[in-house]
Amino acid sequence: MPPSHFIEIIASSLFALAVIHTFATGYFQRLAAKFPDGSLGENCFHLLGEVEVVFGLWAGVLLVALAVLTGPADAIRYAEGLNFTEPLFVFAVMVVAATRPVIAAASRLILGVARLLPLRNEVAVYAACLVIGPLLGSLITEPAAMTVTALLLRDRYFGPKSSARLKYLTLAVLFVNVSIGGVLTHFAAPPVLMVAGKWGWDTPFMFANFGWKAAAAVMLNSAFATYWLRSELSEMAKNPAERTASPESRAPAILVLVHLLFLALIVATAHHPVIFVGLLLFFLGTATVTREYQDELAIKPALLVSFFLGGLVVLGGLQKWWIDPLLRQFDSIPLYLGTAALTAITDNAALTYLGSHVEGTSALFKYALVGGAVAGGGLTVIANAPNPAGYSILQSSFGAEGIQPLRLTMAALIPTAIALACIWLL
Repeated sequence: MPPSHFIEIIASSLFALAVIHTFATGYFQRLAAKFPDGSLGENCFHLLGEVEVVFGLWAGVLLVALAVLTGPADAIRYAEGLNFTEPLFVFAVMVVAATRPVIAAASRLILGVARLLPLRNEVAVYAACLVIGPLLGSLITEPAAMTVTALLLRDRYFGPKSSARLKYLTLAVLFVNVSIGGVLTHFAAPPVLMVAGKWGWDTPFMFANFGWKAAAAVMLNSAFATYWLRSELSEMAKNPAERTASPESRAPAILVLVHLLFLALIVATAHHPVIFVGLLLFFLGTATVTREYQDELAIKPALLVSFFLGGLVVLGGLQKWWIDPLLRQFDSIPLYLGTAALTAITDNAALTYLGSHVEGTSALFKYALVGGAVAGGGLTVIANAPNPAGYSILQSSFGAEGIQPLRLTMAALIPTAIALACIWLL
């Protein structure tokens, strides 16, 4: 066996272990609870139970394996040859999007739309959150939309008295809707970004072929979740004191505009880390001098999500050897459904990126590849790059054991089926 292929086998084995580890995080959290608080065992198992740490941990194992098997120079050369722009961008956009002025602006927009709906207040706001928030992803990018929408949902609906059914279905619909809600444009969804330049897809093309169908699926998913949870949401409307207060807080209009300008500039320079990291540094200075209008900056959650994505980049860089021939085997419909299923165990942006290197493909192949990738982006926390951001924000609302990956996947089956049907059949 050639050494290069042996390394690919090692990398794929570690990738498989990382996926298994992702589904076993609840088990590690339960083990952590058996040790005294602050003990070494409690801290170690708690670390192993953090989803955001999983891929970074196994990526570190891969780099150590490369250093041992091929030499430190080759391991460093491999790491330096990877593109970490997306993890850096997600960090920057999460920090800015999670600030009080940005959340207040998004909240006002969603509440304004909710007032137009012929529903009770909490029911209307819930429905509007799951439609307007994800669709905003086509303008402010999916990571920013995920951050803002997850924060709004957490503070209005993920209280201690909220049922597990509400939490899991809401999280599943949020993940699916954000994954498909960013395809109205060509620059906002990571799986589209990976292929748009090479295939010549622009915003008019995306809206005509994907966008309006995705918007229909977003609205249907929101309607499904709202109807299914109508009784519990109606009780919240009757007893508003029982839920956590809205995060909307007063901030000077000029400060809101400045924050939105920073967010827009970071989004506009998403492919240029030297620029958007510089903008982030300027933003941190602005946030420091306006601290009376700020909540604590979400540095830790943003770092954890970036670490997760960075690990995915490191591990995913050596998976082409099996994904490429696998994709070539499928016709349009099997490719569409197979890509959606495969997305559950690997980031959808990695899938479309690898698929874009398959030569001689038809327009239908491209449509099936991207459509399946975005439709399956809500099945697991690793299926779509913004999902770890929502996970990080909402996981504390799920109790000591956190979010159960298998239960999330089960809750996402119907919203995913709706997305698949809309994108392929409309």
